Amino acid sequence: MGSFKKTLMDSAKKNGRYQRLYDQIKELVDNGSNNSLSTMSTIIAVLHNKMDYYYWTGFYFLVDNKLQVGPYQGSLACIDLKKDTGACWGCINQGMPLIVPNVNEYPGHIACDSKSASEIVIPLKTSNGKIIGVMDVDSVELNSFDEVDAIWLEKIIALIKL
Repeated sequence: MGSFKKTLMDSAKKNGRYQRLYDQIKELVDNGSNNSLSTMSTIIAVLHNKMDYYYWTGFYFLVDNKLQVGPYQGSLACIDLKKDTGACWGCINQGMPLIVPNVNEYPGHIACDSKSASEIVIPLKTSNGKIIGVMDVDSVELNSFDEVDAIWLEKIIALIKL
């Protein structure tokens, strides 16, 4: 057998899939989740298992000047991310989504798993806009994430009542 390479979705297909996943997650949250950790765990489970290019999917929370891992699916995670290093901190410091086409070219990249090749990080904000953590998604393929992912992931994590 030859090597397996995932084919990235075009924007229309990706938008359609995210719309269906958003609707599914919203229904699950509206009909059963009464706390943020349950909602986060549900979001991670749905996305990780429905988006074939997602390799690691999870949350990190700001605690005592470091980022600590929260609910996630995928390979073993780094428990703590040192302040001001890597893409997760880059996202927090910029206050906006961060798309990393090639993690090996990102300054200060933290290699929790050497299989990760690209990454997207979305700030996790309270209802008054305070950043309390991030959603982090890694892929084993380069250039896996784009603005479509960023827009939909922001919309999906806005379902978390913080």
